[in-house]
Amino acid sequence: MQSLLQNASEILRENDLGTYTVPTHGLYPFQWNWDSCLTALGQAYFDEERAWREIETLFAHQWEDGMVPHIIFHKEDDGYFPGPDVWATGRDVPTSGITQPAVAGFAIKRLFDRAKDRELADAKARALLPKVKAWHDWFFANRDPQGTGLVAILHPWESGRDNSVDWDAAFERVPTDGVLPFIRRDLQHADADHRPTQAQYERYIWLVQLFRSLDWDNSKLHDASPFQVVDPGFNGILLRSCMDLADLADALGEVEVAESSRAQAGKGIAAMDTLWSDAHGQYLCQDRVLGELIDSPSVGGLLAAFAQIPSERAAIIAERITKIAELVNYLVPSHDPASSDYDGKRYWRGPAWLIVNYMISDGLSRAGQTAVAQRIAQSSVKLIEQSGFAEYYDPKSGEPCGGTRFTWTAAMVIEFISQTQLE
Repeated sequence: MQSLLQNASEILRENDLGTYTVPTHGLYPFQWNWDSCLTALGQAYFDEERAWREIETLFAHQWEDGMVPHIIFHKEDDGYFPGPDVWATGRDVPTSGITQPAVAGFAIKRLFDRAKDRELADAKARALLPKVKAWHDWFFANRDPQGTGLVAILHPWESGRDNSVDWDAAFERVPTDGVLPFIRRDLQHADADHRPTQAQYERYIWLVQLFRSLDWDNSKLHDASPFQVVDPGFNGILLRSCMDLADLADALGEVEVAESSRAQAGKGIAAMDTLWSDAHGQYLCQDRVLGELIDSPSVGGLLAAFAQIPSERAAIIAERITKIAELVNYLVPSHDPASSDYDGKRYWRGPAWLIVNYMISDGLSRAGQTAVAQRIAQSSVKLIEQSGFAEYYDPKSGEPCGGTRFTWTAAMVIEFISQTQLE
């Protein structure tokens, strides 16, 4: 375990560019939103100030309307597509024009609770609190215009689960006419069989071009997008962060922020029940355009357990994961391995990801499902012992896939080992 911790720390340091980390050199040369927030959890074990700076750097590029973009292009690098010229968001420091899972509220609360330097933590948390709240408010204002309590993603990249089976049907509505020619850079760094397809990429870029044609006006994008999906995993992360932000605000004496955030979390958790499937024993995505649930049993519906869902729901999800474990050697696959759509090596259509394992395990542990939470943690560390610090893994063979020496994988290893006392 000590050797794993040492290796993980080395990866965090080698991918550290001073004020932000890259997910891995080559494949992802910029700062990614939820990568940075989860990376900070690992950094805090050996440098608390550096961990705070990681998140501060992200929020330094928050848009005026409250959105925190999913990529910050701190410097030029033509090794990634789509670059800032494709996004054309008009920022002084270029950014993308979409967002990512709102895990920052959770991460900041966790850094604050664990901090040894209490004075530093108090100052940093106070400065970040209103910025995170503005981001949460942005979500409900711009991605939940009907006030349902749940927000929609408008681009698969926002979910963090880029090519999930969940999006297939809704994504068929996205055309490819008029997509400008492009050269993918990801295939220079990773096996094409592990990455999204060319057809998916063309639709990704069509949406970017649509949003760009609307001058990235977030008040218009929701209704203009042919792709509007309510993802239980994405919402679970946001609602967990709302609740954690409320608790943090209480600790800092910010009563109004606490009350508003707690109300957002409560309304959202109640609304999550509309996504529940008794047949699958988990939550499902909803196609907001059609007003129908998407019959796709992916890890997004298990990740919802990261929020404070009802205990009976958490128990059923724990049971579901136990059944899934009979079909794989490593938890948690990103799609049901019994499904015909399962692909154990292709990005989010089957592989296991340690960041998702970490959040599911954390949520189940909070809900009292400690045996399954511990099983996920143990499985995660076994993956690292067998296959190193990869981006993701085939859950049957354990084969490493995607990028190597991956930052947030290393951070999650530090978290698993340090917090669960694995042996």
